[in-house]
Amino acid sequence: MSDTTDTGPMKAADGTPLKKSLARALRRQKLRALALIAPLLVFVLVTFVAPIADMLFRSVENQIVRDTLPNTVRALTDWDAGSGEAPGEPVYRALSVDLQAAAELKQHTRLGSRLNYENPGVSSLFRSSGRGADKIGQDFQKRFTGLDPAWKDGETWAAILGSDEWLAADAAWAAHKAGKPPAFRMRDGVAEALPLTANAYRMFAKDAQDAGKDPAAAKPWPVFYDALAQDLGANASPSTAALPAAQAPLIAAASAAVAGFEPFSYRDAFLGMDKGWGAVSTWETIQTYSPAYTSGYFLNAVDLEKGPDGIQARPPEERIYIKLFVRTMWMSLFITFCCLVIGYPVAWLLANLRASTANVLMILVLLPFWTSLLVRTSAWKVLLQQQGVINDILVWLRIVDDGNRLVMINNQMGTIIAMTHILLPFMILPLYSVMKTVPPTYLRAAKSLGATPWTAFWRVYFPQSVPGIGAGSILVFILAIGYYITPELVGGTEGVFISNRIAFHISQSLNWGLAAALGAILLGVVLLLYYTYDKIVGIDNVKLG
Repeated sequence: MSDTTDTGPMKAADGTPLKKSLARALRRQKLRALALIAPLLVFVLVTFVAPIADMLFRSVENQIVRDTLPNTVRALTDWDAGSGEAPGEPVYRALSVDLQAAAELKQHTRLGSRLNYENPGVSSLFRSSGRGADKIGQDFQKRFTGLDPAWKDGETWAAILGSDEWLAADAAWAAHKAGKPPAFRMRDGVAEALPLTANAYRMFAKDAQDAGKDPAAAKPWPVFYDALAQDLGANASPSTAALPAAQAPLIAAASAAVAGFEPFSYRDAFLGMDKGWGAVSTWETIQTYSPAYTSGYFLNAVDLEKGPDGIQARPPEERIYIKLFVRTMWMSLFITFCCLVIGYPVAWLLANLRASTANVLMILVLLPFWTSLLVRTSAWKVLLQQQGVINDILVWLRIVDDGNRLVMINNQMGTIIAMTHILLPFMILPLYSVMKTVPPTYLRAAKSLGATPWTAFWRVYFPQSVPGIGAGSILVFILAIGYYITPELVGGTEGVFISNRIAFHISQSLNWGLAAALGAILLGVVLLLYYTYDKIVGIDNVKLG
């Protein structure tokens, strides 16, 4: 009987179990491979993925309304847009404080520009009212400084609103001016006793410190006096427990004086600045776009909008994006088809001619890459115009009459011709690289077996060139769908793509949110087509040689 003693698992030379040793070696190899590609991976993430993700986030980001008009947004919570009436006095009071602070920070024009995308005319409303709202604060400033000159000093406001720790640190910094000023810290309990004033001063302190200034020595904003009047009016006997003892009498005297101030109508003041503040549509726009995130950009991108009754279609004269998306898709597909029809025989010639002849023709194919895109597009403008070279030749050949010259520029035909010429090399090169790998003996063998030249081509040669067709078509289509320089120069109003509107909103209208939404939809359409192509044809069948 043989000895079958179990010696345990196999071990490496160092005594470690072989399975564990192999796993550790494999892990080391993976870590080394990761270390080699890590710099490139980080570079791609930082310079490509992160900017795209940030841009796409702008398509739903909408924090500017909430951040610029925080008190107004809260006051509008109970307002019903369906009532058909503008909100009441409390909303205008909140708007007064918010708009004055925004004007000091130069943010009211940015907010107006954002809301103007949804309600044309709002931009001028905010721009003109910034200065008018500041006069409200100046009026209250005169009242408070008339009570006590101490209200003119920044030290008074800093002592009331700043914590003792911050005041001490700020005084030490002001004595030496070394480094950055200490970050402002609010006195405990003040935000509850004087909420509007505390919020305004917090923005004031941050703005001053960002500029390297001392908030306690800076000139107070007029909005402080308006905010303090509202806080004291809403709370006639604010708790003085949170206030420093030195300023408690000052606050108490101001509280008593506010009760005797002449009544002030904020609503009438804003209507006096601009009648637009009485329009329900203005407040409806502010209320609708007050959340931190919005679907408004995507709705605009598909010719929809948010209305009183929910999502609805935009007016007919404003529906342009669906039309542009459809035009971009079919023209890109047609340009891809034109490149395939023209490029296939050229690629076949390059693959089957003698090497010396093929090299000369290949130089002609690559020649456009050595010429500026702008120059090539401008050349087509010269060739295609009604008094251009092509029309002159057609008239000389008597193909067209001089009075009926062809219109081939500033329309879809001009875009198709110019882009087909520009993108043709991107179709020829993948086709050529694949056709070059097809042995010519296959066609001779098919003909020797009785196949006609057409049958040999269609049954033997063409199926082997399909991977090149797929690669060239995907490359041309993706490039065509994102082009905007050539359509802008030769397309006019009828030949522009959706990419032209994206470029317009980024560089001119500065509506980055809508540009990001249009770009996200375009990216989604391309990915959907790519997925469909993969399911029908198979992306594994796409080859570049």
